Amino acid sequence: MSNPQPGDIASMPMAETLAALRADPAVGLTAQDAEARLQSQGYNEVETRREHPLRLFLAKFWGISAWMLELIMVVSAILGKYSDLAVVGGLLVVNAVVGFVQEHRAAGVIETLRRRLQVGARVLRDARWQAIPARGLVPGDIVRLRPGDIVPADVKILAGTLSIDQSVLTGESHEVEKRAGEVIPSGAVLRRGEANGVVILTGTKTLFGRTTELVQLAHPKLHIEAIVATVVRWLFGIVGAMLALVVVMSLIEGAPILEILPLVLVLLMSAVPVAVPVMFTVTMAVGSAELAKRGVLVTRLSAAEDAATMNVLCVDKTGTITMNQLAVTGVIPLAKASEEEVLRAGALASQEANQDPIDLAFLAAARDRGLSGSLATVVPGSFTPFDPLTRMTAAVVQQQGQQIRVMKGAVRSVAEGCGLAAPEIDALERRAHEAALKGYRTLAVAQGPAAGPPALLGLVTLYDPPRPDAKALIAALRGLGVDVKMLTGDALPVAQEIAQGVGLANIRRVGDLKAANTREDADLSADVDGFAEVYPEDKFIVVQHLQAAGHVTGMTGDGVNDAPALRQAEVGIAVSTATDVAKGAASVVLTEPGLANIVALVEQGRTIYQRILTWIINKISRTILKAAFVAIAFVFTGKFVVSAFAMLLLVFMTDFAKIALATDTVRWSRHPETWRIGGLVAVSVTLGVAMVVEALLLLYLAWPGFGLAANDEALYTFSFLTMLFFGVFSILSARERRWFGASMPSRTLMAALAGEALLGVVLTNVGIPGLMPLPWWQSLAVFGYAMVACLGVNDAIKVAMIRWRLPKLAM
Repeated sequence: MSNPQPGDIASMPMAETLAALRADPAVGLTAQDAEARLQSQGYNEVETRREHPLRLFLAKFWGISAWMLELIMVVSAILGKYSDLAVVGGLLVVNAVVGFVQEHRAAGVIETLRRRLQVGARVLRDARWQAIPARGLVPGDIVRLRPGDIVPADVKILAGTLSIDQSVLTGESHEVEKRAGEVIPSGAVLRRGEANGVVILTGTKTLFGRTTELVQLAHPKLHIEAIVATVVRWLFGIVGAMLALVVVMSLIEGAPILEILPLVLVLLMSAVPVAVPVMFTVTMAVGSAELAKRGVLVTRLSAAEDAATMNVLCVDKTGTITMNQLAVTGVIPLAKASEEEVLRAGALASQEANQDPIDLAFLAAARDRGLSGSLATVVPGSFTPFDPLTRMTAAVVQQQGQQIRVMKGAVRSVAEGCGLAAPEIDALERRAHEAALKGYRTLAVAQGPAAGPPALLGLVTLYDPPRPDAKALIAALRGLGVDVKMLTGDALPVAQEIAQGVGLANIRRVGDLKAANTREDADLSADVDGFAEVYPEDKFIVVQHLQAAGHVTGMTGDGVNDAPALRQAEVGIAVSTATDVAKGAASVVLTEPGLANIVALVEQGRTIYQRILTWIINKISRTILKAAFVAIAFVFTGKFVVSAFAMLLLVFMTDFAKIALATDTVRWSRHPETWRIGGLVAVSVTLGVAMVVEALLLLYLAWPGFGLAANDEALYTFSFLTMLFFGVFSILSARERRWFGASMPSRTLMAALAGEALLGVVLTNVGIPGLMPLPWWQSLAVFGYAMVACLGVNDAIKVAMIRWRLPKLAM
């Protein structure tokens, strides 16, 4: 193959372009030729520039937590406490390494999802149309472009006129018309028209030097992050006020400010969620990876979080509730036409390259009737794909030297196009209505001269059976508190027949929703089980009505016109057969048809929600424990009960052990979640106060018995172990909204908590600076006391408060 320059190949006449690329529009490339070109030209992709790992690692030393640690190191150096300086420096590095490794693993999961969410292409190879990932295209490939496609490479149009949107490339917001012989750049979006084209440039050689990405895996600010930020600010204020009191009292007693500054900084840092970015990233990435195994690919990491709150799901009938396997069930010829003539005209008004279910049904029926031979003698001309406005498909073909026009589509639309009188159209629609009562969809077929009015040849009935699992899965979603609504372009009788078979009894025309203007009708969309006679743009209206009524809405879609509704919905779901544009607009892409994957999405979303909620509950209660215990103990004893180093060690051990919550086997809720978690915050605060009281009581009991009054290092170790064990057991309680033993934690979480407790005991027994070993029975006593307090007393308080304030969570 020759290698003409990009400018030359774009301006060449079509015949010269095909010759230069050695491309045959009739059969495409052979598999062997395509493979050879792939080896020589490379994949149709541009390597994305990645941040250097060293730069990412160094970024871990910049931020509130890192600044506080670095300030403590400076103070330690000024005071000459070089052992503290070394230990804090080591913790700073360990913090950076752990955060970097965890985020690197999460990034690997995201990259895997990105590779699975690639633009696809319909390509002609070995005279057979097939779907392949766009990265496998090579110059000379013949591709089919349809509305909703993201153009997969620089393509020269063979025939036809297309309307494209290339604003993502040029910044121009208006649509641009492209005709035969013109080049469409990679990354443009096809809005109207259909055509075949030849790939002229791929990868870095394209005119814009970039390959299109179907999905940019965004990291939007999560709802829960905003809530955590609010809670942390509130905690920071409380902790700050308590520490200000301690500082004032210390200064009154003459304590040097530099001596108390490290501990004050550590306690302030304990209110800062050190591991929040890692925790959320890992939790979302782990959840997304679990969803991917179940056939659900997320395009935004926040998708699973949004799915947790969804309480209404609007689904397309075709392919989601039904099998999307249309078959011709009957042919009703009119006038003097025969069944074969009706099917033949319908097949001529179809195109296999589009892989449209209706087109494929007509072509299959024609083959079954042995009409393939007669179809092969017809020379195709222009083809007008289905347009939701005209509700029909048309083509102009040449037969025996004459040009004829064939069309198929909605009965009224085709009949009006044939010039039939109103009584005749009404009679035809009555026949279509009778078929609709059986769940059949009826289309009209017409044929005539290219320049004159067509004649109606007959009616064809088609049937798309419900999926065997549709009824059970709709019931499962309802059991999860998600109301399912079916949307379809079919006539009302067809929609009602299909819907009743899957448990959706109340179907209305979407026109009723559009006409709903009164206050009583404001929530009409929530009271029905679906809408019939829906145009793609109507989906946007349905979503808006549901949201206006206070619902968190999910929407499935597949076409270019579905994109606005998919973006408007909190959970936009592109089905397995969706166009590239629909996938790009959605937050979730399904890899399999049906509702099973959506059930998995809801369950996994609520699982992720519960994991993060556990982190929030525990963070609040443990922050109160650490700050209030140290501050109140100082007021009564006149000394700090824990060293800065011990508290620093505790903060990092507990925060990073809680990252394992991302894998916990929590019980997801049977009801849609909500971001109004004031009740749970109240429970968290109560548990925190309870732990402070219990820890102070233990200190009071141990003060004389353990000899803590005369030995500061023993006091530091005692307080360290007290807060450590309270922290470990409080997680086991906080992870369940019922009694702590109602479910078992994941092995990863158990291992992390056991490792945290064991490491704390080992460190105190080794006798590192500032933490002297305690007798084994004292450590065991603290362990037992914390276990009884958290898993006994506090667990009972938690269950009682949830049953009182949040009864749904206790179910």
